[in-house]
Amino acid sequence: MAGGIRRNSGEAETEGIRSVLLSMRDEDLRVRAELAASGTLWDTYHPRMEEVHIRNATHLADILDHYGWPDASRFREDGQEAAWMILMHSISVPDLMRRGRALLAEAVKEAAAPPALLARLEDRIRTLEGLPQLYGTILDWDDEGRLSPLSIEAPEAVDERRASVGMTPLAEHVDRCRREATTADSRPPADPRAKATNYQNWLRRTGWR
Repeated sequence: MAGGIRRNSGEAETEGIRSVLLSMRDEDLRVRAELAASGTLWDTYHPRMEEVHIRNATHLADILDHYGWPDASRFREDGQEAAWMILMHSISVPDLMRRGRALLAEAVKEAAAPPALLARLEDRIRTLEGLPQLYGTILDWDDEGRLSPLSIEAPEAVDERRASVGMTPLAEHVDRCRREATTADSRPPADPRAKATNYQNWLRRTGWR
């Protein structure tokens, strides 16, 4: 059963679920764009953004219950990528992220999902747990005001690990992220110390630490 699929489903049914996933993705992106345009996105985890993420996480949990991991063979590539994005943003629901990781890992094992999706999810979960990441995919603002990867385990082997899941070298990834941040007018927090304190409080509140 690829990705922990629990029951069979017809094409019309899975197409309906795909539409739901795409709708949730679009709502996430729309709210993010609005908050970015207003200048209120960068300094904290905005309550409105967290509300969208938690609501989408609740719906995704139901989808995982009934269909397992939404692989591309049933939900098309954009449906799978939407499910992955929603899971990546479910940071207020640690149990869901870990459950989704297990389902995605099974799908990757059965060649039903790209390994890079699992690698990026693994990095996200590890950083939230306070562990060094494996692939260097998660970046944040450093003390010099530049986007840089968070701590990496065995950094001398990171490009080898990235290549094993079809990723470009870390330096290329960092350069791309910095260029995208400039295009999006993303910026470091106005008060890094306050943001760090709020983040630690949020980690404890949500159960990551």
